[in-house]
Amino acid sequence: QVQVVESGGGLVQAGGSLRLSCGASGRTFSSYAMGWFRQAPGKEREFVAAISRSGSNTYYSDSVKGRFTISRDNAKNTVYLQMNSLKPEDTAVYYCAARPVLYMLEVLTASSEYDFWGQGTQVTVSS
Repeated sequence: QVQVVESGGGLVQAGGSLRLSCGASGRTFSSYAMGWFRQAPGKEREFVAAISRSGSNTYYSDSVKGRFTISRDNAKNTVYLQMNSLKPEDTAVYYCAARPVLYMLEVLTASSEYDFWGQGTQVTVSS
């Protein structure tokens, strides 16, 4: 059974920073491609950022590029989302997703490509 668990959400003022963390258990963490998605009230879930198994490949949505950074520490079984220069429109529930993949450099950007999801962590940015 694979468990994906996020942490690090909270309330922050516009312009501030937060770092989300996510762990995935069940098999070797380095076998997973990982991604972050978010869902705001009344909106569909949207892609935020993704990272390959090795961590060498990353991909971002246009809305967060230059402000958010995804990274991973395979020794700690953790993927991170550093969020800087936060805006009120970043307010959402943030979800971490995992999928075991064969290729070290593969990056997955569609929610349908992921097999395992966390429960989500709330991020609220006040203006």
